[in-house]
Amino acid sequence: MNESFRRGAREGFRAFLPLSVGLVPWALVTGVAMRSTGLSVLEALGMNLIVFAGTAQLGTLPLIGAGAPLWLIAVTALVLNLRFVIFSAALAPAFERVPVLQRLLSGYLLVDGVFAIGAERMLASTDRDWRMGFFLAPSIYAWVLWQVFVMCGVLGADALPRDWSLEFMATIALITLLVPIARARPMMLAALVGGVATVVLREMPLRLGMIVGIVLGIAAGFVAERWQSRGEGR
Repeated sequence: MNESFRRGAREGFRAFLPLSVGLVPWALVTGVAMRSTGLSVLEALGMNLIVFAGTAQLGTLPLIGAGAPLWLIAVTALVLNLRFVIFSAALAPAFERVPVLQRLLSGYLLVDGVFAIGAERMLASTDRDWRMGFFLAPSIYAWVLWQVFVMCGVLGADALPRDWSLEFMATIALITLLVPIARARPMMLAALVGGVATVVLREMPLRLGMIVGIVLGIAAGFVAERWQSRGEGR
């Protein structure tokens, strides 16, 4: 932890701090939802530690509660997390010459908010130590915050008032994360196509409309990115 790493850590933490506020209601909702689905305290905490992906957790819980086939639950979680493949590919140049173990840990810790506030700045920096500090400080902070408040939701599921509308707050948190990511036109198109398709196909059985919507959104974003790259290359 040299001075460059510490400086990056301070800057990354300060940049992420406003977004981290949205994690609290989202984590509480996830904890309550896992208990409401029928998971035991141990199962809920174990799932949260292993999966560490709020969207995938909330997206698969209705399927778990309905007794859906294991393959469908796994495919749903995989599709909901496909964006992290794109995020990882985009950030890969920033992790050049970083040890494999550190890259694996960074992949586990990667969250939407850190990518939203950090991708552009990390790719623009030539200081590897600064980049790692800028990434790890907010990522570890987000992990701790998520684990703590999911645990609060799990342990306090029966005590939290039902009229607090935490589900709505979780939606606001997701929108807050979406805004900085969707500044680029391909990302905005992907979000629009995926959202509209999911709503239109919401009556599909086994919640498959959500999976189809995500795939269509990713495909639209990919095509838009290719068109944009060709236009800039002329």
